[in-house]
Amino acid sequence: MVSDAPKHYPVLLKELVSIISPQHGGTFIDCTFGQGGYSKEILKFKNTKVIAFDRDIDSKPKAVEIEKNFSERFIFKNKKFSQLEDLKIKNENVKGIIFDLGFSYTQIKDASKGLSFYSHGKLNMRMGLNSFSADDVINKLNEKELEKIFKFFGEEKEAKKIAINIARKRKKNKIDTKSLVELIEKTKIKKNFKLHSATKVFQALRIFVNKEITELISGLISATKVLKKDGILAIVTFHSLEDKIVKYFFKSLSEKKSISRYMPKLEQSEIIFNMPEKKPITPSTKELKENISSRSAKLRYVIKKDDVYKFETDIYEKFQYLIEIENIGNKL
Repeated sequence: MVSDAPKHYPVLLKELVSIISPQHGGTFIDCTFGQGGYSKEILKFKNTKVIAFDRDIDSKPKAVEIEKNFSERFIFKNKKFSQLEDLKIKNENVKGIIFDLGFSYTQIKDASKGLSFYSHGKLNMRMGLNSFSADDVINKLNEKELEKIFKFFGEEKEAKKIAINIARKRKKNKIDTKSLVELIEKTKIKKNFKLHSATKVFQALRIFVNKEITELISGLISATKVLKKDGILAIVTFHSLEDKIVKYFFKSLSEKKSISRYMPKLEQSEIIFNMPEKKPITPSTKELKENISSRSAKLRYVIKKDDVYKFETDIYEKFQYLIEIENIGNKL
C-alpha cells in the first residue's frame, strides 16, 4: 500500500482492537510491526504482552523505543513472520495474532528501498532478509518470466508489451527506477488517471522480490498452529491477490467440504475456525477522510475452535501456480 499521509497511520485500528479485545489480557503477536501502531495500542492494556515480528531491520529503532517503556511486556524479533513457529511459546496464552500486509509511510518514503515509483536510482524493493532485488529481476530474467510476474502478481493487462520493451531497452542500458517508470508510461496506451501507470508492475515486483505469496501462506499456517483455543487470527490486506489467499484459507478451514453422495465415503476435514463475519471489514468514512490510502484495506478474522496444532490444508495446492512463479527467483 502506498501511503500519501504525512505520518504512519495504523489502518482499521479501532476495528482491530475491538475484535481482539486486549482489555481481557493475554499474549498478542504482531506479525508486521512496522512503526508499531498496533503493538502500542495493545500495550495500553495492563495485562497484555506483545511479541512483534518484522523482517525490516529499519523497524528496530521504533521497537527499542517501545521496549524501554514495556521491557517486561514487549519482545521484538527481526524475523519473517513465516518463522513464527520458531518461537518457543508453548506456555504463552496467545489470544490474538495480527497481520497488516501494507507498508508504513516511513518505508515508502525511504528512497533506498525503492518501493515508490517516484524514487530514483537503482531498483531495490527488498524489505529485509532477501536473496535478490528488483534490479536483478528487471535486468536478468527473460521476457516470458517477466510477463508472468507482471500478469499474475500485478494483474497488469499490458504485461507482455512491458516485458518485451524491458528486454529491448536493457540491451542498450541497464534499467533503473526512473527508466522503468518511463518505459511503462510509454508502453501503456490506455491511461488510468486514478492509478499511476507503474502501480501494478511495482506491486508485482515487490511481491516477487519479497516472496510475499509463500510468506503469507506459511505465516497463515504457522499462526493457526500457535494460536490457542478462542484466539483470534486477524489479517488486513491491501490488494486482491493477498485477500483471495486469506479468504480461501479462512473459508476452507471454517466449513465442511461438500461431498457428493456418489463418491466413496471420505473423512471430512476438521473445522478449525469459526468465522463470525463472511464479508471483510472496510475503513469508515471518517478514516478514509483522514487517510485516503486506507481505501483498499480489508480486515478479515477468524476464531480458533480448539487447541489443535496439526491440521490439513490444501492452500499450497490451491495457489501452486503463484508459488511456481515465485520460484523463478531461485535462479537469481
